[in-house]
Amino acid sequence: MVQATKYLVTIFSSQPPNFRLSSIFITFGIMPTKNTPIRQWAEDDRPREKMILKGKNALSNAELIAILINSGNKEETAVQLAQRMLDAAQNNLIELSKLTIEDLSRFKGMGPAKAVSVVAALELGKRRLSEKVIQQSKITSSQDAFELLFPDLSDLYYEQFFILLLDRAHKVIRKMNISQGGVAGTVADPKKIFRFALEHNSSSIILAHNHPSNNLKPSDNDIRLTKKLVEAGKVLEIQVLDHLIVGNDNYYSFADEGQIS
Repeated sequence: MVQATKYLVTIFSSQPPNFRLSSIFITFGIMPTKNTPIRQWAEDDRPREKMILKGKNALSNAELIAILINSGNKEETAVQLAQRMLDAAQNNLIELSKLTIEDLSRFKGMGPAKAVSVVAALELGKRRLSEKVIQQSKITSSQDAFELLFPDLSDLYYEQFFILLLDRAHKVIRKMNISQGGVAGTVADPKKIFRFALEHNSSSIILAHNHPSNNLKPSDNDIRLTKKLVEAGKVLEIQVLDHLIVGNDNYYSFADEGQIS
């Protein structure tokens, strides 16, 4: 044992100043002691780094709480302090959520600021359960798309260009404002449009812009842009379902008029 200790000391003394002691612990299979700060743990064992590397589901309840409280006390790491609080609540988050700020502040190493963070997080979790799942709008016709876009594109004195990103079931993933211009027109960058579509795993898109003049007839530029985006969508396997031109209370649909091949 003495010989092994001397060997470790020799290794440690030969390392640069920024060498972490935990590296020696890891190399020789020696786990950090109770008082070893989290910053000296193996990177994939630290709660924050572990979440980034492995995802939120890989963390225990104690590790998630440790992220909230950030630090422990002289005798405990943040994870150990979090686990002690959980132990006091029978390892049950519902029981833990019943504790007040004053109750949590009594744990050594806590205090009002940390207690507030824990109470706030548990309250958000409780409220999450009471929230209804947001129902996605499903586009079955040009009228559906028009009704969804009408609040954004009507009664404007300048042109705006929007897209609807849809999944395979034609449910709306997201509505996005691509650009806005002047009275005469706006610029719709195909690269920007399809970058958003790819980022959101869209299966199809609907294009839309308004004509402040309330003249719904597509311009030559509208027709060229639509054809260009339809062809680009074919290459990327993202179908352009329609292009709407919105006036104050009506719209023109390229699909309804047979101009989407």
